Amino acid sequence: MTVRIGIDVGGTNTDAVMMNDRDQVLAAVKSPTTGDVTSGIVTALKELEAQSPADLSTARAVMIGTTHFTNAIVEASPLLTPTGCLRLGLPATAAVPPMADWPERLTRALGAHHFLCHGGHEYDGREISPLDPDEIKRAACAMLERGVRAVAVTSVFSPANRNMEERVAELLAAHAPELRVTLSHELGRIGLIERENAAIVNASLGELADVTCDAFQTAVDQAGIGAPVYLSQNDGTLMDVEYARRHPVATFASGPTNSMRGAALLSGLRDCAVVDIGGTTSDVGMIVNGFPRPAGTEVDIGGVRTNFRMPDVVATGIGGGSIVRATGGAVRVGPDSVGYRLTDRALLFGGDTLTASDIAVAAGLVSFGNPAAVSGLDKDLVRRVLSHIADEVAALVDRMRTSSVPVPVVLVGGGSAIVGDGLPGLETVRPRHYAVANAIGAAIAQVGGEVDRVVSPEGRSREQVLRQAEEEATRKAVVAGARADTVRVVERDEIPMAYLPGNAVRVRVKAVGELLLEEK
Repeated sequence: MTVRIGIDVGGTNTDAVMMNDRDQVLAAVKSPTTGDVTSGIVTALKELEAQSPADLSTARAVMIGTTHFTNAIVEASPLLTPTGCLRLGLPATAAVPPMADWPERLTRALGAHHFLCHGGHEYDGREISPLDPDEIKRAACAMLERGVRAVAVTSVFSPANRNMEERVAELLAAHAPELRVTLSHELGRIGLIERENAAIVNASLGELADVTCDAFQTAVDQAGIGAPVYLSQNDGTLMDVEYARRHPVATFASGPTNSMRGAALLSGLRDCAVVDIGGTTSDVGMIVNGFPRPAGTEVDIGGVRTNFRMPDVVATGIGGGSIVRATGGAVRVGPDSVGYRLTDRALLFGGDTLTASDIAVAAGLVSFGNPAAVSGLDKDLVRRVLSHIADEVAALVDRMRTSSVPVPVVLVGGGSAIVGDGLPGLETVRPRHYAVANAIGAAIAQVGGEVDRVVSPEGRSREQVLRQAEEEATRKAVVAGARADTVRVVERDEIPMAYLPGNAVRVRVKAVGELLLEEK
């Protein structure tokens, strides 16, 4: 029997599942997240082994979803790396400096190490100005003198022409090999500021990515698992550990993505809305053709505007650990939460803080902890809180719908008990194993390949251009580790670029396939 392990490390709980090659759940556990990465995963894996019919050492792969990198940016963690920004665009682009609209807490954490240099391209492919290697060398020396350890390189219109960014990477490797380099064309799309922001965020997370990936590998090794480790990306596909070290931003929003993929599998629905209620937040997204619907606009991460690929998700601060307050006839739930300290602070466990979980147990929706501790709660208060929660979550679902056609809503996440049997006016489904849908989504994640570029037909037909892009995306998926016989195209977009010569068109194609598991 071929088995694989999926793990989701959340802010409140660490979930783990073991699944076979028929996508059946063999065992599932939910364990409190710990302050350090390793011990929480080790504990979850030990509990998983106690329940599983198969030994952990027989697993062919371990897939992990994590919020560590997102949290580091949101919290402006001291673990962020001092990062420089090297923009190629002079004499243009000088009006708006890098990080101009960033939150002050993040600019303090990363430092204001900005260097505007000559280079870049116009929208039609012409150079704005030639690249000046001496200018790049001087910027590199200045960054080293300031203690900068990572640099983000951004050139105007580099998604259409990446040559200058790659040349700068070569110069930095030769003259400042200590710097970790992120190239913006590998992450973002056409918009300069948002793509530059994504590159800076990625560069600042490099050292934390090393620590986190090492911790994941250590936890898996301590559990006696010799299988390769993969991290889930925010588009529902996998990346190996070495890719994750270079592109940690690819994990942003992977938690909601995993939950949505897990919900689609558990419910058997390929088109639906998914409500994932955890200990701290409720996330709502849409599943289209079995995959999360991507965001079509810029994405805000911790107050920073970016434009790299992300699922279209809206969130509210309502979860199982959310603190409940009642003032007169009004009630408020969240956005603050007791998080992983639920077992210390909630009334159910002898604490002194009224949480949404206390309300759910008092209403008889779920049973854990000490129900007698909440049996005396005012019934009218319980009713009003539950009604408030249901209305808030239902409003999020309505925001995500793009038409009046009703869609089923799948409830997942350990905190989904706080909405009872469903949401007002909506068809709701709560599948088996709903509490660990995020770990299931990680375990079933596939390997993907994507092509996103501006091309000129040059005598080729529209279908030939698209077919070549599909073939390239398929090759990328296979090179990334997908089984060739399972690869299929799941997204295909084309956008005519009227302002470019030669009938240029922007083509984006995504292909995915099952992970090729090596024989033990």
